[in-house]
Order: sequence, then structure tokens, then C-alpha cells
Amino acid sequence: MDQRLSVVTLGVADLARSRKFYEDGLGWKRGNTEGEIAFYQLGGMVLALYSHAALAADAKLESEGTGFGGITLAFNVGARAEVDAVLAEAKGAGATILKAGEDAFWGGYSGYFADPDGHPWEVAWNPHWTLDADGSVRLQP
Repeated sequence: MDQRLSVVTLGVADLARSRKFYEDGLGWKRGNTEGEIAFYQLGGMVLALYSHAALAADAKLESEGTGFGGITLAFNVGARAEVDAVLAEAKGAGATILKAGEDAFWGGYSGYFADPDGHPWEVAWNPHWTLDADGSVRLQP
């Protein structure tokens, strides 16, 4: 697994309120125009805003009373098969697999592991994004 971070997803209580803060308040430009998630290009990585409950459910975690802080880290890969390979590598390094690789509702393939401190990492292949040779992720091709 390369030493890089592709996406930070923040679990938010109110997506509209959070979008207003980032877009109207901070002047950030959203990279997508539809859906229940908002993506913002941050140099070579992406910040995503997503419902706290939906994010917990996607990672197969309880959203209430478990210490889930509403944030996941993501590692994007260039091919579908790489998701399973990285999950296996992480498991071999001592990670706990939270969700095996599976087809995602958004058209890609992803799974989750937790590091030794319980921080959830998504490993994802997104056919709609570009992954540069240096690992930088781009919302637009």
C-alpha cells in the first residue's frame, strides 16, 4: 500500500448546512452537482461530505454509542482487483476487515478495514475518477 491519502469523508448531520458552510462560507467549488454526497477537490486529494448515518452504515459500523467519529479515510486504486489485494495486505498487517470488497451503489467497488486504533479506511476503485501515476485522485478525467 502506497503512503498516500485519496479521500477524507466527513460524516455530517445536515448535508445542506455543511454544503452552505463550505460553498457559501468558504467559497469552495463542488466537483459534483447531484446526489447525497458532496465532493471538493483539494489539490491531489478529495474532501467528501456525506450523511453521518449513511457513512457509518457504508462502513458497517454503528453510528450511535460506539465511538464512530463520523470520519473515514480512503485509499483509491486504479483497478477493481486492487481493492481486494489492498484489503488482503492490510489484513496481513494486522487490520480488521470491516467490509469485504463489494460492488458499490455509485458504480465502483470498495471495502473497508480498520487500523489497529479502529480508524476506518475505505479502499475504493471509482471508474468515474482519474487516478494519476503519483496516486493523486481527480474528480474530473
